[in-house]
Amino acid sequence: MRGPRLGVRIGVDVGSVRVGVARSDPSGLLATPVATLARTAGDLPDEQDADVVTLAGIVHDEAAIEVVVGLPRTLAGGEGAAAAKARQYAAVLARRIAPVAVRLVDERLTTVDAHRALRESGVAGRRQRAVVDQAAAVIILQSALDEERSTGRPPGSPVAHKRRKPRQGRE
Repeated sequence: MRGPRLGVRIGVDVGSVRVGVARSDPSGLLATPVATLARTAGDLPDEQDADVVTLAGIVHDEAAIEVVVGLPRTLAGGEGAAAAKARQYAAVLARRIAPVAVRLVDERLTTVDAHRALRESGVAGRRQRAVVDQAAAVIILQSALDEERSTGRPPGSPVAHKRRKPRQGRE
């Protein structure tokens, strides 16, 4: 088993209204909050959406080697509408930041954990909304870093970054 790869990773918690962003240190040991971005397109993300462009800028500015996007599975391990939306967002992001790798990692209960941690640290209800997505991104990324450290393998599953083919008959 080899040790963790060196380089900054970015963690992403995709919500319907906001996107939480976290980063790791270059040694891949510790995740910290970066930003909460407002979603601009809702259900159907595009490479030109302001949140995707801003996130791609963060990836570039941090010289990130990888982005991990939380995949919200059900408690039984299945995937619902939220998982499909996270997959769509991850695919759009992968196209935008290629060749930087994007991976999907299981994020069951991270938002619940983030709310609990914020409450326990004294952050009040209204103030939680502003940082809960960042806190969830930190939990997603820290979990991915810990998994890689314990297994010696990158966490989750890779997202393809293939360009969409134009539809026939459209210009």
